[in-house]
Amino acid sequence: YAGFVGASFMFGRCLTSTLWGIAADRIGRKPVVVFGILSVVIFNTLFGLSVTYWMAIATRFLLGALNGLLGPMKAYAIEVCRPEHEPLALSLVSTAWGIGLIIGPALGGYLALPAEKYPNIFSPDSLFGRFPYFLPCLCTSVFAAIVLISCIWMPETLHKHKVSDDGNQSVEALEAHLIDPKEEVGQSNSSNTKKSLFKNWPLMSSIIVYCVFSFHDMAYTEVFSLWAESDRKYGGLSLSSEDVGQTLAITGASLLVYQLFMYPSIIKVLGPIKSSQIAAVLCIPILFAYPYMTYLSGPGLSIVLNIASVIKNNLGVTIITGTFILQNNAVPQNQRGAANGLAMTGMSFFKAIAPAGAGIVFSWAQKRQHAFFFPGDQMVFFLLNIIELLGLVLTFRPFLAVPEQYERN
Repeated sequence: YAGFVGASFMFGRCLTSTLWGIAADRIGRKPVVVFGILSVVIFNTLFGLSVTYWMAIATRFLLGALNGLLGPMKAYAIEVCRPEHEPLALSLVSTAWGIGLIIGPALGGYLALPAEKYPNIFSPDSLFGRFPYFLPCLCTSVFAAIVLISCIWMPETLHKHKVSDDGNQSVEALEAHLIDPKEEVGQSNSSNTKKSLFKNWPLMSSIIVYCVFSFHDMAYTEVFSLWAESDRKYGGLSLSSEDVGQTLAITGASLLVYQLFMYPSIIKVLGPIKSSQIAAVLCIPILFAYPYMTYLSGPGLSIVLNIASVIKNNLGVTIITGTFILQNNAVPQNQRGAANGLAMTGMSFFKAIAPAGAGIVFSWAQKRQHAFFFPGDQMVFFLLNIIELLGLVLTFRPFLAVPEQYERN
């Protein structure tokens, strides 16, 4: 049941992300972002007040369908800064997303069922007693409302690159000192021809790579908590939800530090393609090592698990941010919203099926503890590595076509 609630959000976003991206290219980034945040305030609050399972499904679906936020924000991040700062801007977007995925469940764990956990503060007869999951939803909605108010000072970026109707010189030409002359010519030509996104293979190949790695990351996220909390006799670590939450919190903090202070230097030296390939290669032995952590216990287990989680998640963000950079440099500015929307559509579809698929595989693996070939949870991490390996293969030519400015990588 919980899996379907989670999938309903991704399914709703899958249906509308491309449309929101097209809207962002036509009416601007800011209106789409403001409407998306407003939908969070409304439907996240209603989700916490759900009285039936179908109301919960409906509110999550509508939140996904009406929240076209992430695609335009990636376009906005590229447009609001100079070219040399693009990797940092996109890394902040992926970092914010990654930290949200970690802090969100932790917030829910601490604030859900407040009448049971904090009876001295919340009465069983109060609103929070009758709706035990309303408090974390309300906190998220209040935070979103504050962000919504701050959008008053958010500048629009779409107009910065529009070509005037009377054929006068575009602002892009006036910004030539910020752009390589060859790149400027390429951008000018591509903005005039405006070819179909589906015929733009550098874009489509990077979106496919992005979807594969997004599927892997979502499946890994689902498996990690199940595996860490499952009993040792089934190949798990027998950790409490608090222990898992602590590991996720440390991982979230590391993401912020890594993306702000380390990733920009890495991308400057290696570029988005090589950095993604190296990260994918390093992920494989780390995932293979996970099942063997069952032989550890006490502080040793905690230290090793935290190190592995930090490294794995930072490598994953390195790959995802690299694909962001390739996608946004594969299209002219007037197609960037639609391109990011298309990427979000594909990613949402894969993220909708990943939790259910991972849960099914995990349950199946629990029943084969004494199998000859990768018994128990070893099979789960083996299959995760197969997906990682597939993504790695797709980052090489001839499949991955890259924008001209990254040909040397």
